[in-house]
Amino acid sequence: MATRHGVVSLLLILAGPLAAQRAQIGVKGRVQERGAPRPGARNPTHVLPRRVETGSIELPPNPDQVAREKLRAAQPAPLPFSEDQTHRIVRSVASPTAPSPLPAVADTGVLYPRPRPAYDGASLAGLLPEFRIPDPRQPEPAVPNRWRIGFPSWQRYESARIDAPYARDRWWDPFNRNKAKGDYPIFGRHAFLNFTGSSDTLVESRRVPTASNVSAADSGSFNFFGRGEELSVRQDFRLSLDLFRGSAGFEPVSWEVRFTPQFNINYLLARELGVVNIDVRRGIRRTDDHAGVQELFFEKRLGTNSASMFRKSNDPDDRGSPYYDFTSIRLGIQRFTSDFRGFIFADEQAGARLFGNLKNNRLQYNVAYFNMLEKDTNSGLNTFERRHQTVSIANLYWQDFLTQGYTGQFSLHYNNDQPTFHLDSNGFLVRPQPIGDPQPHKIRAAYAGFAGDGHFGRINVSNAFYQAFGRDDFNPIKGTPLHINAQLAALELSYDRDWLRYKASFFYSSGDSMESGQARGFDSIVDNQNFAGGGFLNNGLFADRGQTNPLFEGGGINLFNRQGIPLTGTGVNLVSLNSLMPTLRSSKDEGQANFVNPGIMIFNAGADAKITPKLKSTLNVNYLRFDRTEVLEALLFQSGIRHEIGWDFGMGVQYKPLLSENVVITSGISILKPGDGFKNIYPGQTLYSGFVLVRLLF
Repeated sequence: MATRHGVVSLLLILAGPLAAQRAQIGVKGRVQERGAPRPGARNPTHVLPRRVETGSIELPPNPDQVAREKLRAAQPAPLPFSEDQTHRIVRSVASPTAPSPLPAVADTGVLYPRPRPAYDGASLAGLLPEFRIPDPRQPEPAVPNRWRIGFPSWQRYESARIDAPYARDRWWDPFNRNKAKGDYPIFGRHAFLNFTGSSDTLVESRRVPTASNVSAADSGSFNFFGRGEELSVRQDFRLSLDLFRGSAGFEPVSWEVRFTPQFNINYLLARELGVVNIDVRRGIRRTDDHAGVQELFFEKRLGTNSASMFRKSNDPDDRGSPYYDFTSIRLGIQRFTSDFRGFIFADEQAGARLFGNLKNNRLQYNVAYFNMLEKDTNSGLNTFERRHQTVSIANLYWQDFLTQGYTGQFSLHYNNDQPTFHLDSNGFLVRPQPIGDPQPHKIRAAYAGFAGDGHFGRINVSNAFYQAFGRDDFNPIKGTPLHINAQLAALELSYDRDWLRYKASFFYSSGDSMESGQARGFDSIVDNQNFAGGGFLNNGLFADRGQTNPLFEGGGINLFNRQGIPLTGTGVNLVSLNSLMPTLRSSKDEGQANFVNPGIMIFNAGADAKITPKLKSTLNVNYLRFDRTEVLEALLFQSGIRHEIGWDFGMGVQYKPLLSENVVITSGISILKPGDGFKNIYPGQTLYSGFVLVRLLF
């Protein structure tokens, strides 16, 4: 009876899940079909046209198996032995001293195990295997290249239009496996070459305040301000050859050599004389070209950051940190951005850099020293002439600082700019700045700051604060040596909702009041600010290995952070290209920092939209005010200059037709509506800027 109940219970246990699954058919929206299938019913399953091979397929025979079968066929059937005879045979064969009674067998090529013949032709192959080591003189078997295993040149389907894996590699195809893109070693098994080529074509039209100069282009022009319309075309070709050893996807490179030349052709059409060149006889057009080396460095990984790095290890498997925290050194011309938004230093310069990480990449550090090179005026590319300026930078990135998802950064900068005299390529004086008492002077300025980037809950936060201090041996505006005491502060809050990001930000750089014996206006070393409408053109593919922040190009959408606006009649700029600060500097690249300036306050509101995977846009509105205006009043001999600069509206659109970075089309337009303070300095004309940038990348 107990057995019967057990059988019934077992049947119920097995039938329960089947009944439950059958009962779920209606709940899941499916109806069970009964009977034979209906004639002409469509098969809902999508069947891809697989390649059909004609003829039968025969597998090649296994040589080892064939040899074993021949040996067994040549041997007679085993004879029955008694138990005593079997033990005697085993003892005689296994004894190391006893001579083997077995006859010699010719080498059949069968390896591990090789059967041993027994008495009277009987075989003990299943009982006594003999393991034989191959002859070391035999050639080693061919080992396939591990980088090509699993990626044969094979087309799965007959139709080439179907996106299938294992597509053939082609030298011109950057999407599939390509030796020129670092997918295969160029020699050996650890040396790779990565080639990157880009073409940037920029067409830009703008209107900025322009003076008629001593000789106006229009003979009937009697006003101080002339026609400020300009058209510029810029073509850049950038090639990068990166040779490195290692597997960058699994560990930092062991060593790396990178060479990046860049070629530039630029054209400018203005409507007033004295814009394209200091010599008015040059007219209103200029075509120029330049080739510069933007990267040329050697990088070497020094080791892993652990205690075993400083002692000799007897264990060959001891690699130091289990997280592969490392320290590397880089020597030569290299790209470096010192903070998240490029407020203080963002450039490609010659120098040495020690960098690495700690605590499972939670801490990242950089110690850099740059001996600055001169820049070409019209292209902004490097030359091989020394600038007589050195920059030292040390920073530390701390991920999950205070809370998860927020990265804090502590940094120190030191700028040592020697007194020099320099004319740019167009004949304008840029060092010392041609204003006030232009005497060559030394600037020694230090910057201590904290910056952060991340999120607190659903609120994205980006912030920065810098304190500048040091000494200017002779400021040409005040005509006296000055101690530097200036500040910069920035804060951006944003909120993501579906495909939209709403953001608001505030930017402040202190201005000078012309009363104290200090220089209170903030200025950077070489800024490329990605803030308040900037950074829309950033390309993450140019990210620096080992660097937390990959952003480099400012590429602002709004007019005030994209265009350089000259302060007419002074020989300096109110604001420089890709900068937010009105520093009264002759040139951001070739001039010296000036800590006697009006400063600025910017209130920003905007939104970024990912309309489709191929199309995104941005919209920004900035309200701008001078922090102090006393410097402008002293330079222009004009009192009562107000603080309001005006409203700056900017909109940009970026389209990626291939859904990748290989073809990117970016365009933008901005309008600056002057306020009362701007009208006190310039005419009341509305300023505008519009551009189209086409980037091709391999």
